[in-house]
Amino acid sequence: MNPFAKLGRAVGAVALGLAVAAPAVWAQDKVLNLYSARHYQTDEALYENFTKATGIRIQRVDADDAGVLARLKSEGSASPADVVLLVDAARLWTAESEGLFQPVKSQLLESRIPATLRGQDSGQGPHWFGMSTRARVIVYDKTRVARADVDTYEELADPKHKGKVCTRSGSHPYNLSLFGSLVEHLGAEKTEQWLKGVVDNMARAPKGGDTDQIRAVASGECAIALTNSYYLARLMRSTKPEDRAVLEKVGVVFPNQSTWGTHVNIAGAAVARHAKNRDAAVAFLEYLAGDAAQRYFADGNNEWPAVASVKVTNPALAALGEFRAETIPVAVAGKNQTRVQQMLDRVGYR
Repeated sequence: MNPFAKLGRAVGAVALGLAVAAPAVWAQDKVLNLYSARHYQTDEALYENFTKATGIRIQRVDADDAGVLARLKSEGSASPADVVLLVDAARLWTAESEGLFQPVKSQLLESRIPATLRGQDSGQGPHWFGMSTRARVIVYDKTRVARADVDTYEELADPKHKGKVCTRSGSHPYNLSLFGSLVEHLGAEKTEQWLKGVVDNMARAPKGGDTDQIRAVASGECAIALTNSYYLARLMRSTKPEDRAVLEKVGVVFPNQSTWGTHVNIAGAAVARHAKNRDAAVAFLEYLAGDAAQRYFADGNNEWPAVASVKVTNPALAALGEFRAETIPVAVAGKNQTRVQQMLDRVGYR
């Protein structure tokens, strides 16, 4: 059954209810400096509730992932950053490899965040933790494409789909992470062949963001596209007639359910290497891994909690249903990104 039909017009209220126990000693750390690549207005309440519970005021610097990392590098040891939030595993891996984070040894974090969603642990604790997940799904025009013909990532390169595929830039982190995971599953040679096939099947040059790809399928500009699941869920929760019209025209597939599972990326958090307020920074990471904050990622921004035991009540995520996710560590996407970028250059995937 089409998951959009399950949802209907139910939107549902976003329940916050965030709380965290805070030792009195935290009061001496009045400010937490947060460098964030999360540009979601709904996160404001997440930060506000941390301040209400702890008395620690959050000062935030916003930029995209690349901007955050560039600022950390340029500031060096003078950086005021305490916590860094990024929205892609490859960028988290890059920052770790460039020495921009410090390890965190926390029994709470390591017991709640799966090892596949954490950075490397050299004995002093992981350098970053995934706090929420999103799937890289395929959307398709139900009038032009059969669901069975797009139920794997590999099929995006099948010649039968020539002139039907649209994507955002191949070098965008969301795509780099997917392509990096495919290197693990298919091997480098087959992945490059696959990328060439996708380029050959494109309906137009890569452009726009993930929501633009969904709309392009609905408008007939193309018939098949990749998108992160939370962009789709946003449309599913919308009451705008134009968004409802888009959803009537497109179907969604969680690819590779019979093989290795759908690619999953993360939004993650780390303590900056030169954090001046380390105790408060670790407390903030532990707060993000708590049940209430984890539910908020789902209710506020349509992401799945990183903590498996947290129940999701978001109607859009419920309508999308359960799926099999790949089990390789998300960090491999970062390890493979340089090789993938070279492949993209060779096949002309801009």
